[in-house]
Amino acid sequence: MANHDFDALHAAMQAQVDQQFLPGVATAVMRGREVVDRFCCGFADKEAGIPLREDHIFRMFSSTKLVTSCAVLMLFEEGRIQWDDPIEAYIPELGARQVLKAGATHIDQVEPARTSITIGQLMTHTSGLSYGLFDPGTVLFDAYNKAAVMHPGKTLDEMMKALAPLPLAFQPGTQWEYSVATDVLGRLVEVVSGATFGAFLAGRIFEPLGMSDTDFWVPEAKLERLCVLYVGADMADPTQPGLRRLDSKPFPGAYTRKMPRESGGGGLVSTLDDTVKFMQSLLPGGPRLLQAQTIDSMWRNHLAQGMCVQFPNVPRFESKGFGWGSSVTIGTSPAEPAEVVGEVGWGGLAGTIWWINPRLGIAAALMTQRYMGFGNPYSFEFKRSAYAGLGF
Repeated sequence: MANHDFDALHAAMQAQVDQQFLPGVATAVMRGREVVDRFCCGFADKEAGIPLREDHIFRMFSSTKLVTSCAVLMLFEEGRIQWDDPIEAYIPELGARQVLKAGATHIDQVEPARTSITIGQLMTHTSGLSYGLFDPGTVLFDAYNKAAVMHPGKTLDEMMKALAPLPLAFQPGTQWEYSVATDVLGRLVEVVSGATFGAFLAGRIFEPLGMSDTDFWVPEAKLERLCVLYVGADMADPTQPGLRRLDSKPFPGAYTRKMPRESGGGGLVSTLDDTVKFMQSLLPGGPRLLQAQTIDSMWRNHLAQGMCVQFPNVPRFESKGFGWGSSVTIGTSPAEPAEVVGEVGWGGLAGTIWWINPRLGIAAALMTQRYMGFGNPYSFEFKRSAYAGLGF
């Protein structure tokens, strides 16, 4: 404990607020299960001058994926699914897939899939599914949006039906592409458990862990705790200071009422405290959400040789593999501490970040609301400062 010094971390996060890169930020750093530092600064609502508190509620976006992956792993531990199971055994609409031919310029230029999509491929984003978010102008981007795959008015069942006629981006298991796979996993949980996805999460994860502020919507009694969402002055240049309010994302009125779609890929809201409780349930030293051997497997890189995390129009993340629901750091990079190898983590489109380093027994979470913020410079500054504060 005497070696912990987080003054530099606090100063770095305060500077992100002062320099207009983040509206407000709340962080927690852990050694084992013990929270050794909490910090909160800035605003939940800049225009109204409302200071950010630790009990404020954040849009988690893709930080939701860890929760969904754990729900699937619970079913795996119960022997109700296996990683090699074809998804059409549970969701028939996703069988008999077609694959977009290389260089295709039209959605009908396809060939049959050589194999079925497996549950394991959905967990690692190697299924061939796409997102319709990150590659505007492509054939699949246009097709996903025309089919309104991500429409909040669709239930998960209806989402599967919207996906059914769309081809895959590649043959299952041959590439990595971030996708709606985790929403498919949410539907898988519904089919296997017989409960709605939200009910399963509430009964098996949120209530047992005391995560009282985590859900797919914010009831009226809690609305004053929902942070405002902001976006940078220039989304293409995160080094440019300035923030503007963004009330209409991901759609007008999002999270303020129940919607049919309970998105396993990005639908939850949560608080710093609830996020810490969830992360603690995956760490040794107390009651765990999953068995130790399951968590060990969860944190291993399951991508084939030569595969890594890769997004359209940006360099490959050669140092990042992928496990059961999160990235796995398999090498060093100039932006991160040298000790980062073995770390697992991910984040959300509105800027939330979580990471766990099982090898070192440390973990951390950062909560903010900057749209398209995950991967911006502040995330690396936070990690470097947190590692240094922990003595690494």
